[in-house]
Amino acid sequence: MTETLLGPGPGLDAGDHKRGLDADDYRRALAVHAAGVVVITARSGGAPVGLTATSFSSVSLDPPLVSFYVDQSSTTWPSLRAADHFAVNVLASDQAELAARFARKGADRFAEPTRWRPGPLGAPLLENVSAHLICLPYERVGVGDHVLVVGLVTQAEVRAPGRPLLYHQGRFGRFIAHP
Repeated sequence: MTETLLGPGPGLDAGDHKRGLDADDYRRALAVHAAGVVVITARSGGAPVGLTATSFSSVSLDPPLVSFYVDQSSTTWPSLRAADHFAVNVLASDQAELAARFARKGADRFAEPTRWRPGPLGAPLLENVSAHLICLPYERVGVGDHVLVVGLVTQAEVRAPGRPLLYHQGRFGRFIAHP
């Protein structure tokens, strides 16, 4: 596994991204994009750790790779980074409170009412989620104020393929299909 820090692309210098772009306008523009919600979990130093991610996506079929981004200032990131594997818990539409709990700073995320069990390699698997993916760290790349984490999927289990939990306009919500 490699860990790389990327700088600005060709023809850009580090200050170029700030010219003419208001941070609030940027946030409002990104808020109109709906994203699926997952909880990334691991066991680090014997303790379960986890965080909510709305930046999850598939990367490659061969090899099977997935990715998510985590803020470099996350207090959970150092423990997650130290883990030898992690689980991606794909949340269902009725799990907004679970997503909020794992996004909350200072919360005991694995205490009641969170229901979980150890996975095959030890990473916590949340109960009643749509799917679990067990991953080995594959690559990490520093990008801006976040770290891109790529995982090699070693196991996948679809538990309850239903409607997904989405993140849109700064809130968790449900997808409603119209006939």
